[in-house]
Amino acid sequence: MHPSHHRYDVLVVGGGIIGLVTAWRAAQRGLSTAVADPAPGGGAAHVAAGMLAAVTELQYGEQTLLELNLASARRYPSFAAELEDATGLGLGYRPCGTLAVALDADDRADLRELHTFQTSLGLRSEWLSGRDCRRLEPMLAPGVRGGLRVDGDHQVDPRRLAAALLRAAELAGVVLHRSSAARIETVRDRATGAVLDDGTMITAGRTVLATGSRSGGMPGVPEHALPPVRPVKGQILRLRVPPGHAPFLSRTVRAVVRGGHVYLVPRENGELVVGATSEELGWDTTVTAGGVYELLRDAHELVPGLTELPLVETLAGLRPGSPDNAPLLGRSALPGLLLATGHHRNGVLLTPVTGDIMAELLTTGSVPESARPFSPTRFTLQEQPA
Repeated sequence: MHPSHHRYDVLVVGGGIIGLVTAWRAAQRGLSTAVADPAPGGGAAHVAAGMLAAVTELQYGEQTLLELNLASARRYPSFAAELEDATGLGLGYRPCGTLAVALDADDRADLRELHTFQTSLGLRSEWLSGRDCRRLEPMLAPGVRGGLRVDGDHQVDPRRLAAALLRAAELAGVVLHRSSAARIETVRDRATGAVLDDGTMITAGRTVLATGSRSGGMPGVPEHALPPVRPVKGQILRLRVPPGHAPFLSRTVRAVVRGGHVYLVPRENGELVVGATSEELGWDTTVTAGGVYELLRDAHELVPGLTELPLVETLAGLRPGSPDNAPLLGRSALPGLLLATGHHRNGVLLTPVTGDIMAELLTTGSVPESARPFSPTRFTLQEQPA
């Protein structure tokens, strides 16, 4: 016997920012909605830096993902305003722009190629000399050889975003079950909800799997319907600019140093986020001396003065990676089970558009045009009716 049995239109398994935005939007559409998560508002976003960098994070071969990223970036100002109005909680959203810089001749050549690629796609970025970069950001190292100024790449504080989404979901009537899903329940080859670790049985017309890097191993989901999502470890540091001290940076600064990507994200509250490693180490979330050293070393080459700042936090999290680094949004190969996972390094950026896509699918049954390239079944079988 289960201690309790609940029925909803929608059950979202996973209470990170992707699960919460899905639940919030579903509830706004009039669907009775529940979230199952032992600590809603946590997840990978708790570790993320919060760059909304559709242009500066562009990689070759990801033009289809670029369109989704740009669409979500355009949504962010109105999305942030709506969420702040609904909850009274600020998100730390800053339209401050991003500066990508080169520290040596090879990096400068690579950045020049990236600029050419960006402009060929109609993206707005401005090439700057090293001197111009230092005029914008005086704390940059003298050796900076050049850079790209992208005023359209912004930032948000992921922890504040998660807190606001949690509050918005509660205000919209989403029921929070603070327990993990032990397994997805199926009846006649259709997902019908989940049994939680505390024994609670939840029945739902649609179940959304949004457990990030753990989505690929959810018990109860047939092997052919499991999403090909893996954990990608990222270590990140938080420094603190002392009160009364002049800001070190006015915008996000990023670079490639010795082949590794490093970025510095200055917050309004004086925090300076430095990240992030990218490591294929399974479920390991250990903060290592080597990871901290490499991040501080590379950040020091960009902004030498930051080594004077207090180091207030070191963390490691797991990004949900997919085979093509793009999210899985929509119907799975198991009828009744929808997926919102695999966002990899773009989870914070794609939060607004993911909420829109999942709400449209949950209420109308149709997959928005923008989401069709990201069908979960693109790697295996044809999608099934929801």
